[in-house]
Amino acid sequence: MIDHVFIPVTDIARSHTFYCTALQELGWREIGNYLAASGPAGIPDLYGFGDASGASVWLRHAEASVPAVHVGFVAPDRLTVDASYQAAIGAGARDNGEPAVRDYFTASYYAGNVFDPDGNSLEFVTKR
Repeated sequence: MIDHVFIPVTDIARSHTFYCTALQELGWREIGNYLAASGPAGIPDLYGFGDASGASVWLRHAEASVPAVHVGFVAPDRLTVDASYQAAIGAGARDNGEPAVRDYFTASYYAGNVFDPDGNSLEFVTKR
């Protein structure tokens, strides 16, 4: 299991609003901020979202030239994949693959993919 991932974004306020909406159907919530001034040098300001398992993603400011990341978020079922995909699209995401079975991975792999406002790739997936 992954504990946390940093996601580079160019506009913290825009991305904060986006992730609040896009992750809501999965049960992810804002878990707080880490301000660089409160810690050692080299750690940036971070804005966190997490789920009940303790997994988290943290937004960090970055220039547009930073390479995008791909993060797959586990959904409990296909209805939640669909709802998360629609929430993300409604919050300003661009489509990167409508929810469907991805049988080239496995017969039970069902996912919807979007790009966030900075071009980071998000996947909402269930393998049930």
